[in-house]
Formats: sequence, C-alpha cells, structure tokens
Amino acid sequence: MPPVAEPIAERSGLDPRSLPDEVLRAAEPVVLRGVVAQWPMVRAGRESAQAAIQYLKRFDHGGMPVVATVAPPEEAGRVFYRDDITEFNFRREQVPLAVALDTLLKYLHDPAPPSIYVASTTVDTFLPGFRTENTLDLGDRQPLASIWIGNRSRIPAHQDVPDNLACVVAGRRRVTLFPPDQLANLYIGPLDHTPAGQAVSLVDFHAPDHERFPRFAEALRHARVAELEAGDAVFIPSMWWHHMEGLDPFNVLVNYWWRQSPAWMDTPMNALMLAIMCVRDLPPVERAIWKDVFDHYVFDYDQAIVAGHIPEPARRVLAPLDEARVRHLRALLLQRLNR
Repeated sequence: MPPVAEPIAERSGLDPRSLPDEVLRAAEPVVLRGVVAQWPMVRAGRESAQAAIQYLKRFDHGGMPVVATVAPPEEAGRVFYRDDITEFNFRREQVPLAVALDTLLKYLHDPAPPSIYVASTTVDTFLPGFRTENTLDLGDRQPLASIWIGNRSRIPAHQDVPDNLACVVAGRRRVTLFPPDQLANLYIGPLDHTPAGQAVSLVDFHAPDHERFPRFAEALRHARVAELEAGDAVFIPSMWWHHMEGLDPFNVLVNYWWRQSPAWMDTPMNALMLAIMCVRDLPPVERAIWKDVFDHYVFDYDQAIVAGHIPEPARRVLAPLDEARVRHLRALLLQRLNR
C-alpha cells in the first residue's frame, strides 16, 4: 500500500506557453493539473497504448539503440537491488526503441509481465521533432528534456540536483515526495553503487519493514503524494526526495531538468564525494576544525569577512565565482588530484 501522506499542493488552468516563475522557482512541490493536456502525445495516450506507441514511432529515427532496464515478473516493476545490496535485480539491454515499444505492446495484457523500462532518454536525440509538436515554454531556461517509457514500475525514492518538471503523457503515475531534511529517515543506500546514478532509499514503500527501518515512520509524517493523470505535471524542487510509480501497463513521462545556478558550476555531489574521501574519517578533533573551515569558506561565506582584508584583484576564488574562476579552480583541483 502507498504511504498515507498529505496531498501535494495543486494549480490548474495554467498556460503551458507561459508558466509563471513563482511555480518554476518554488521551494515547495506543486502539481499542475492538465498543463500539457492538449499535447498530441497526451491525446494519443488517452486514446490507447497502441495509438501512443504509433505516435512515438513517428519520431524514431532508429539511428541508435536505447537502454532498456528489464526485470523478471516477480520483481513487480521495482527497480532495485538484490537482497544483499551488492547486485541489482535487473539487467540492461541496448535495443532499438521500436523493439522496446513493440515488446511493451506484446505484454500489454499480460497480468504478470517482465518489467520493461526505457529510462531518462534524451528527447531531442532519440525523438527529433517531438518537442516541436509537444511544446512547453519554460522562459529563458534551457532544460534537458528526457522521456521515460515503460510498463508498471516502482522507482525508489531518490534526489536530483536539478529542478524537475515531470509531465505524465500516457498512463498514470503516483509520486510520493519528501523534503530534503528527511535524509536520515529514508535509509539511503550506497552512494557509489546505485541503480541509476542516484542513491536510493532502501525502504520498500509497498511493504515497509518498520523494524529494520524504524525512522521511516517519521519520514511518512512529512510525505506528500499525488496521483497524476495523462496531461498532469508535477514540479519537484531541487533535492526533494521522490518515489515514482507507473500505475498502468503502459506509461510515458516527459521531464525537464534545469538548475538555477550557472551551467559552469559543478554538481555538489562531486564535493560530497571529495569530502568523504578527505574529511569524514579524520580524527574527531581534526574533523571539527575542518567543519569550521567549511563553514567559514562555504556554508557561512561572507566575502567581507573571508576576503575583505585582501585587495580585490588578489582575492581570486575567495571572491564570488564566475566562469573564469571556476575553470581555474577546476584545473587546480585536477592538478592536486593527479599528483
């Protein structure tokens, strides 16, 4: 059973050609009911899975294979680890998109099909022309648009660094969200051995083991949930935990990722990995010193305090960053790491 949670806030009647900044910059998630309901893809999906597949095939140039995640029927669509967390419960296959679509159609009425999931496939690369007919105006943002195609699926709770506007264009989805501060209560798995690049919660939301994961009950008290029909979208702010479920035998999601920081900034995950490598296992006294150092230079950064005593031309990376300073800092870091 899905967790009992408060509903995600909703907006309706928004114009997809002019989405307001207060939605796209929101610190809280919001469901946008019917925002892409007029897309040709959505109309095809509402007609039937067969119509949706034929619509997608119009744009498939067949020039390169997609990556399909495949799991046996007993996994019930859950993309996850095996019991010991050292191996995954799925395999990945490179197949033409048309083959993946035909296979989904083959199992459309099977009560216990294998799980088939074509995940995070770049729309403009694999379906050129799709975005011309299915448009969404995100202002001056230049998002990465991806498409997700599959049958019933359960994607464990995870975070993404970019903001995310996820549009359901065929089938139905259930999304369960948690604020970023629920990190400790979601029992996150390995950072460097993940099903799809992001660390995931080890809790099975359909059958949570509260004895093994007792703090998950606290996470549930902060959960927010929505069921999305074709044409609906959900805005997921950066670093909100999200658990995604495809509820129908055929589901398609189109999402847009963008960051509010400049494109030349690296992902903070790189800094986390380096901090684990260089700081976490220091003796406690040294680690406390470095916590103060990080607060001074990073988390409580105030240029006047940090660098006000240094002439401006000499402040270099102690001044607010720009593209040139980041290039210099990256080169310096690579030089240090390669010693």
